[in-house]
Amino acid sequence: MTADDYCQQKAASSGSSFYYSFLFLPPERRRAITALYAFCREVDDVVDECQDPQLASTKLVWWRMEVAKLFEGKPEHPVTQALQGVLPHFNLPQEQLLEIIDGMEMDLTQTRYLDFKALSLYCYRVASVVGLLAAEIFGYEDRKTQKYAHDLGMAFQLTNIIRDVGEDARRGRIYLPIDELQQFDVKAADILNARYSDNFRRLMEFQIARAEQYYEQAFAQLPPGDRRAQRPGLVMAAIYRALLNEIRRDGCQVLTQRTSLTPLRKLWLAVKTWVKEG
Repeated sequence: MTADDYCQQKAASSGSSFYYSFLFLPPERRRAITALYAFCREVDDVVDECQDPQLASTKLVWWRMEVAKLFEGKPEHPVTQALQGVLPHFNLPQEQLLEIIDGMEMDLTQTRYLDFKALSLYCYRVASVVGLLAAEIFGYEDRKTQKYAHDLGMAFQLTNIIRDVGEDARRGRIYLPIDELQQFDVKAADILNARYSDNFRRLMEFQIARAEQYYEQAFAQLPPGDRRAQRPGLVMAAIYRALLNEIRRDGCQVLTQRTSLTPLRKLWLAVKTWVKEG
């Protein structure tokens, strides 16, 4: 199995909406975004699948060293070997790959966030940085596209947080800001014990409204001249916004179920958006 094959398998097996967003890219850009996505999956899996925080921390240190080896031209892992093949063609700064690891490391040391400002740093590291790197791969002419990529990354991560409230709670994590739980009179124990209430539904509708605001903000900042190149992000946005609508339609029952779209619906949204934006 080649390094590119490894990344392709990693991306396809995840079933992520991200995978559907780059199906129609030219081979070189698809190869690059698949390698970047596989890198994100690898470091995310360290945190999600490793029960021992100390061991997970050690593995993330290894990944930091592996990123250094990538930029020295001596990568060992299939993912970094695949990234090495695309570095000459795309601007993928070392410090941004390390910032993604910084974000994953926050999950090992922090299970609560005092306010949205604190949560925003986490979202920036694990999602906005990925958005900025992806924008480089897709290509752009206007630097305003970076603002679009930043805000779209925020919107995607907020959508993930909304979808995964119950799943994260079962891991002992609550990403919803503490001051907003207090504002809507929702106790952390209610979330950890999956106790649904009208107050919780109102809290989640507030979260959905903020995510929608970030989508709108991102779209407003995308220069018309870069819209076609940035179609993969618009595809993913169409899929994620459809997911938000499903969550809202279900009454925000995210404590006990994980709302998802079928692969066929994701593919349909991907094709529809790609053609519309072409």
